[in-house]
Amino acid sequence: MTQKVRWGIVSTAKIGTEKVIPAMQQAELCDIVAIASRDAARAKSAADALGIPQSFGSYEELLAAPDIDAIYNPLPNHLHVSVSIQALQAGKHVLCEKPIGLSSEEGQQLVDAGQQHPQLKLMEAFMYRHHPQWQKARSLVQAGQIGELRTIQSFFSYFNNDGGNIRNQAEIGGGALMDIGCYPISLSRFIFDAEPDFVTGIVEYDPTFDTDRLSSAVLDFGNGTSTFTCSTQLTSYQRVNIYGTEGRVEIEIPFNAPPDKPCKMWHQHGDNCEEITFDICDQYGIQGDLFSQAILNDTPVPTPIEDAVSNMKVIEAIVRSGKTKNWEQP
Repeated sequence: MTQKVRWGIVSTAKIGTEKVIPAMQQAELCDIVAIASRDAARAKSAADALGIPQSFGSYEELLAAPDIDAIYNPLPNHLHVSVSIQALQAGKHVLCEKPIGLSSEEGQQLVDAGQQHPQLKLMEAFMYRHHPQWQKARSLVQAGQIGELRTIQSFFSYFNNDGGNIRNQAEIGGGALMDIGCYPISLSRFIFDAEPDFVTGIVEYDPTFDTDRLSSAVLDFGNGTSTFTCSTQLTSYQRVNIYGTEGRVEIEIPFNAPPDKPCKMWHQHGDNCEEITFDICDQYGIQGDLFSQAILNDTPVPTPIEDAVSNMKVIEAIVRSGKTKNWEQP
C-alpha cells in the first residue's frame, strides 16, 4: 500500500507539535500537509519548524481545504466536540484527542454527528491502546495466562500548579480525572472488556483552581474490580498491575510509553516471572497509521467513538460519588 492519507492538524497545541505530528510524519500512511491556528504567525512558525507545507490562520480555512482528507484535533477539551463536528460537516475524517468533551452528553453530540456522516471515520485518540505492550497485556488476560482476571491497580500523576495551564482551568475541562484519570478508566474497561456496574470515588479539589487535583476510585465490574489514583499535584509516576487468580501483568510505563527506547512489562504465571521487552516504537505513529488504514481500506476504526462516551460516563459517576459519598452507576 503506497497511498497515504493527507492530514491537517487543527491547532499548534504542544502535544501535537512535540509528540503526535513528529510521530505521524515518520509513519507509513500519514502525510501531514497542513496546520492551523487562530494566529496565522503561530501556524506559520509551527509549519516551518515541522516541515509542514501549508499553514492557515483559522480552523475554518483548514477545514475548507480540498487537499486534506483527515484532521487531528488536539484543541483544549471544550473545543473537541464543536470543531470535530465542523470537520465532519466539511467532509473530513476526524481523530480527536481525549477526553471526548466536557460531558458524556456533549460527547454523544459528536457520536450523533458521526452517524450522519457514515462514510467518514471518527475516533478518540487514546494512543496507549495501540502500543504493543497493551495489545500483549490484553491477549495474555484473554488467553487465561493470569488465570481469572480479578483486579487492576493503576497510578498516574504529575505535578503542575501553574494557574495559566489549561489543565488547571476548570471551565474548559481541566483537572486530573479529565486529563489523566481517563486512562485508568479506559484501560480497565479495555482489559475487563466490560463496563463497570458501579463506581465510588474520593475527589479533592484545588481551592484556587477548583479543579480536581487528587482522586481515588473503585470500579466494580461484578466479576472483579479496578482501583486507581490520579493527581495533578503529586510527584510524577505511572504504573499498572493486572492481577488474576494464577498470575499478574505489570506494565512499567503504561501511558507515556517512550518513542525512543524499549518498553518493559512483566508477566508472572505461577512461580515463573518473565520480563517482556518491546521493540522501540511510537504509539502516536501506530495510532495514525491504524486510523489511516481504516480510511484507505474503508474498515472500522480500532476503537468505536461510542467508547469515548462510555468512558466519560464513568468519569461523571466518580465525580458524583465524590459529592454524594455513595456508589454511583455510570
